[in-house]
Amino acid sequence: MRMTVIGTGYVGVVHAACMADIGHEVLGVDIDEERVAALTAGHAPIYEAGLNALLARTVKSGRLRFSTSTTEAARFARLHFVCVGTPQVPGGEAADTRHVDAVVDGMAPHLQPGSLIVGKSTVPVGTTARLAARLRAVAPHSEIAWNPEFLREGFAVADTRRPERIVVGVESRRAEATLREIYEPMLISGVPFFSTDPATAELVKVASNAFLATKISFINAMAEVCDAAGADVVTLAEAVGQDSRIGHRFLQPGLGFGGSCFPKDIRAFAARAEELGVGDSIAFLHQVDEINTRQRRRTVDMARNLVGGSFTDRRIAVLGAAFKPESDDVRDSPALDVAASIRRVGAEVRVHDPEAVDNARRKFPGLQYTLDVPKACEDADLVLHLTAWPEYREISPAELGPVVRSRKILDARDTLDAASWQSAGWTLSALGRPRISGAYAA
Repeated sequence: MRMTVIGTGYVGVVHAACMADIGHEVLGVDIDEERVAALTAGHAPIYEAGLNALLARTVKSGRLRFSTSTTEAARFARLHFVCVGTPQVPGGEAADTRHVDAVVDGMAPHLQPGSLIVGKSTVPVGTTARLAARLRAVAPHSEIAWNPEFLREGFAVADTRRPERIVVGVESRRAEATLREIYEPMLISGVPFFSTDPATAELVKVASNAFLATKISFINAMAEVCDAAGADVVTLAEAVGQDSRIGHRFLQPGLGFGGSCFPKDIRAFAARAEELGVGDSIAFLHQVDEINTRQRRRTVDMARNLVGGSFTDRRIAVLGAAFKPESDDVRDSPALDVAASIRRVGAEVRVHDPEAVDNARRKFPGLQYTLDVPKACEDADLVLHLTAWPEYREISPAELGPVVRSRKILDARDTLDAASWQSAGWTLSALGRPRISGAYAA
């Protein structure tokens, strides 16, 4: 089928490349001319496993190309995916849907009869109905549906090719049939397909993110209790996760969630519930958000205690800048937030990350950056492990020991092998765990 993908950010570029890869003819559209030029040359704007090769292959095949013209997009196809951002409104918590609105309003006068606009952006419940009314006034023979994305950064290509489920919110059998045809290769392989009303489809995405965020904040709240009681939150999480009703996924204690989805989505969900008069039903999400933010403050406070109560004239090594491993995304990164907070109160901070250094430098130019772990840790009074990249689990504590000034590490992701660090003479601290000291710790 012919289709367009409007917006070539994280969701859009992955969706466009994957749709072209399964055989569709795709036109990606973005107002950023430099981005379009880079995409046309086969270069992805983000780091995502397998994406560059996929993009280069589909562009070369001729099934994927890019443009800056929504008018061209309307002429190119009758099927249009909207993948633009929905950040928080300035100074508030609600979702800012102005970019989604602009796409629909801009394309409506140019749409071919029988066109279908399919939203993939995360939006407040009721958005599809609101936009459908506006679309009917200008293009009465076209319609709008919602098909939320459920991509995990670092696994987006795999999640698009083999999603855990496909959810579509439609108002006609024609729209459902079109979406079934688009995703036929996935459906043949057994991917569950849920066809429902647009409001339910919109809610599935925000409800999923709210539940996962709640699970993360729950175990981090338990970490606070463990700190107060002298218990071990890692063992607690392992034991609790054995319950099949609960499970282990998203039950890892640590620095908390960040990125472009969870924080803004739970705030926007709570704001929309208030507008609908049911704010009390999900008021707990405010506490979920506060627990998550508090983990960053707790990490800074623990780091301060580990260097003697003050960061003045202290050198801190930070391992990790991206908000999660296998990504170069630093939007609302807990790691960068902690690093910047420590620098603001007097420390010299050196940051390492396998992929996110360039993005981090643009956001916080006052921090020092390096692509070499030993260089980041040179003469450090404390090492902070803030993003759980697999590379950091491969570090040799014995080899790193002579590089630092003091063999102290704060594992804010609770993923390092504590025994190996202890045996190499390090003092390892973590949120919700008793401190483990080695024989040669400074």
